[in-house]
Amino acid sequence: MNMLSINNLHVSVADKPILKGLTLEVPAGEVHAVMGPNGAGKSTLGYSLSGRPGYEVTAGSASWNGQDLLDLDPAERAAKGVFLSFQYPMEIPGVPAMTFIRTALNAQKRARGEEEISAPAFLKQVKAASQALKMDFDMLKRPLNVGFSGGEKKRMEILQMALLEPSLLILDETDSGLDIDALRIVSEGVNALRRADRSMLVITHYQRLLDYIKPDKVHVLAAGRIVASGGPELALELEAEGYDKFLPTAA
Repeated sequence: MNMLSINNLHVSVADKPILKGLTLEVPAGEVHAVMGPNGAGKSTLGYSLSGRPGYEVTAGSASWNGQDLLDLDPAERAAKGVFLSFQYPMEIPGVPAMTFIRTALNAQKRARGEEEISAPAFLKQVKAASQALKMDFDMLKRPLNVGFSGGEKKRMEILQMALLEPSLLILDETDSGLDIDALRIVSEGVNALRRADRSMLVITHYQRLLDYIKPDKVHVLAAGRIVASGGPELALELEAEGYDKFLPTAA
């Protein structure tokens, strides 16, 4: 069964159509990259799947593990394993990162009818995960993302993925604002999360991220629709030639 199946999805923002009949399937265990020019609807796709307010689905469907994803509120989607990694992670003053993550983890466990994680068990898990991402543990005592560099914010996103263990990961331009060293470390963290029962949708402008996170399939999103799909070589073609030849197709 396809973990994620999107059919003829139409989404508007402030009454402006952004997605205009997008169809896409991501099977279990696969990593699919979505590339496209600015304004194509890439971030709108991620926001729509995660349930961000203001993104109105006007037609089409999106199912996840056979269940209507669009019928769930954002908290229900998260509890069922949907995770959106933001291009620009939000700062939350006054809330320590470790408190935020443990609260989110236990909220999901309660929603699934599971036992909450104790403070000692969580501390052990978070220390191991932060070491794997080469993070200073003291970062987790600071307010979430406040004063963090771009690389630190992205590592914090990957740390949340490792601890929350979602089964559908949507990465919205994870490479944005990263230098080469940070990109490598963050990508290693993402690759460590690849599993046969987990799917990833990687939204990016650039081939460089896909040098580190190898996709099974690459899709071109233009003018609100998927206009071409192929293997990893398609990303190299886009890097060399740009998106111009796909725009007449989209129009």
